[in-house]
Amino acid sequence: MRKLFHLTLTAALLYALTCFLNACSEEADCSMTNNRGMIVCNLYHIDPSTNVVQNDTLDSLTVTAAGTDSIIINRMGEVKNFSLPLRYTEDSTQFIFHYTGHMTDTVVVRHTNKPYFVSMDCGYQMQQSITTLRYTRRNLDSIYIANPEASIDGTENLKLFY
Repeated sequence: MRKLFHLTLTAALLYALTCFLNACSEEADCSMTNNRGMIVCNLYHIDPSTNVVQNDTLDSLTVTAAGTDSIIINRMGEVKNFSLPLRYTEDSTQFIFHYTGHMTDTVVVRHTNKPYFVSMDCGYQMQQSITTLRYTRRNLDSIYIANPEASIDGTENLKLFY
């Protein structure tokens, strides 16, 4: 009788452990898919005496999304790099860069939006890729596309030259 009790208890514990492990393994981890891909911009300038590319810093930068009241970056100081979101519903996103002294530059990023299915639990995610750029040159000199794919891993996408 005592052996039957231990056998039953052991079976019950194994069953409970199996249910617990299965419940944990079936739980969806959507943390990586719920993050929104961003384009990472780093600032540079070319030293005129040596023609060497060097990192640059802006004293202050505010970035707004044109056609909306959204402020993406608000008076960020000592700017060396920043990240920007792309629109899901349009094939272009227009940013206005506000510098000190009421000077602005406008950057229009044309991009593709390709939804892809992640899983039943996590749904869809958007793959975005930069196709072309247009920009004004009031304070900004040029922009180079280093990597066209927006991502969540902090990979540099745009090199902004001032």
